[in-house]
Amino acid sequence: MKKLAIILLFGFIICFFSCHTQKYEREKSTLTVKIDTVRMYGNELSVSFPGRIKAAEDVNLAFRISGTLLKVPVDAGKRVKKGDLLAEIDPRDYQVQLSATEAEYKQIKAEAERVIQLYRKKSVPENEYDKAVYGLQQITAKYEAHKNALSDTRLLAPFDGYIQKKLYDKEETVSAGMPVISMISANQFELEIHIPVSDYLRQQQFRDYTAVLEIIPDHTFPLELIDIARKANANQLYTMRFRLTKIPQGINLAAGMTAEVTIHYLPEESVLYRIPVSAVFEKDGNSYIWIYDATGKRISVRQITPVEILKDGQLIVSAGVKEGEIVVSAGVHSLEEGMVVDILPPVSETNIGGVL
Repeated sequence: MKKLAIILLFGFIICFFSCHTQKYEREKSTLTVKIDTVRMYGNELSVSFPGRIKAAEDVNLAFRISGTLLKVPVDAGKRVKKGDLLAEIDPRDYQVQLSATEAEYKQIKAEAERVIQLYRKKSVPENEYDKAVYGLQQITAKYEAHKNALSDTRLLAPFDGYIQKKLYDKEETVSAGMPVISMISANQFELEIHIPVSDYLRQQQFRDYTAVLEIIPDHTFPLELIDIARKANANQLYTMRFRLTKIPQGINLAAGMTAEVTIHYLPEESVLYRIPVSAVFEKDGNSYIWIYDATGKRISVRQITPVEILKDGQLIVSAGVKEGEIVVSAGVHSLEEGMVVDILPPVSETNIGGVL
């Protein structure tokens, strides 16, 4: 009897601790999670980026020759027309050079023409003819070069625009190729934005582009794509350039204005859905979510195809979910397949902060 009592007592202790351990493990494995519902987004997508207006033409102008500046009749901010004089180098040395070359040109040309005429009459040998022709070609090239040099003493505006900077003034000496005037175009503007690689890889799906300027928020400008850079910048972003079209009368644009550029995508073949971005976790380079089954209170993993993250923290998904499904939206990294979870109750509107 004494042995039987000891055995029964020992069995009771084992049973007690076993049940207590199972209860503890069950409570330990039951986590509380936050959930959200999959909602339909539609079958079109657009994304916006900040941009800045730039002059379509922004150039530094320089002389092709060296010399001392005779005049620089423009100042920063001045509007100029195509062909207006911007700066002039003292032409005296180049005029003297051209006069000397012109005299030499006329002499050699007359002599060459005489030899050519005699050669046609077979009165001079062929080597004399060749020497005359080559000499004429050489002096003609020299003559044209010196005429161009004299012409290049005048720096003219290549288009209508504004003077940004005057880098040198009269009496200063400049070298060939040294910028003297900085100028921007007056009537044509471009918009520039920078996009991430996720959008760069989907450029074949771009449909059209629009912009809203910060100073004119009630007007939408259609844009024409100029190009997309093939190489990312230091921030791993790709530059897109647009041309502003259909600018209404009375709207004055200027370089440096900010804008919001919207890229509109072609409609997707499948319907798009939206879920909280916090519901997604990455594994082996793929994106996954936890689907909650309300019947058994269990979760199961599901691979998805993300499309774009919206500004409000929602993720656009093209595959892997259905409208109305319930996803775990917080605590996704501590869950396991088939786990039973409890749902975090919503906070009452009258219990701000959940303190009650």
